[in-house]
Amino acid sequence: MRTTGPTPEQLAAARAARESYRSGVVGPTSGVAHGLTQANLISVPADWAFETLLFAQRNPAACPVLEVLEAGKTESTMAPGSDIRTDIPQYRIWRDGELVDEPTDAIAAWEEHPDLVSFLIGCSFTFESGLVDAGIEIRHQTLGRNVSMYRTNVECTPAGRLRGNQVVSMRPIVADRVADAVRISGRIPAVHGAPVHIGDPAGLGIADLSRPDFGDAPDVRDGELPVFWACGVTPQAAIMASKPPFAVTHAPGSMFITDVPDAEFIQ
Repeated sequence: MRTTGPTPEQLAAARAARESYRSGVVGPTSGVAHGLTQANLISVPADWAFETLLFAQRNPAACPVLEVLEAGKTESTMAPGSDIRTDIPQYRIWRDGELVDEPTDAIAAWEEHPDLVSFLIGCSFTFESGLVDAGIEIRHQTLGRNVSMYRTNVECTPAGRLRGNQVVSMRPIVADRVADAVRISGRIPAVHGAPVHIGDPAGLGIADLSRPDFGDAPDVRDGELPVFWACGVTPQAAIMASKPPFAVTHAPGSMFITDVPDAEFIQ
């Protein structure tokens, strides 16, 4: 399905959100600019770019690439006038696989490494708008929290020096709406698509659902099932495992908001 572009109201909401993050506002982007595509970010030095692209191609559920910005470029074609160094609420700076800083802008990173190649990767926050429109509650939005994310025991297909295990996001869904959630998200493979697991978290090697590796603890209620989707934080797990000398990512839950309607990616 193709659309004619964002509505004026959507475009105004996306631009206002990016401007607020550029001014230093911090917080999860789930539910912001309803109906517009959000993206994860990973930026690496040019000599790691091919392996990062290959890793994404070999692990498309977790790392669906929406756009690649050439070395040194900082404006996304998915949001004209944007700047990926400033328009995300919070960033993560990595050195040798270790998290060293979480600034609200990454301008200094590009000054230090002007050859950074950037990848915008599909985010599950995008299909949340379809779930909401279908009357399926997104609990972390209701509670004003970040989504719960977990490292799993599922190994990604390695690419050169890059390796690591898949990260998943989890949303509790009322049991009789799980099939609807699968159908709605499954129509958008560009933003992770259908769930990778439903039910017992032990099936993914998750020992304690109440202690996520990223994001906030979930609120799972009676009659609900934990539903797990592949997550764009997976490249950060690969950074921790593979230890590239330098990388920049978004902070989990803090996405880049584009001007592209979700419907552009519905199949």
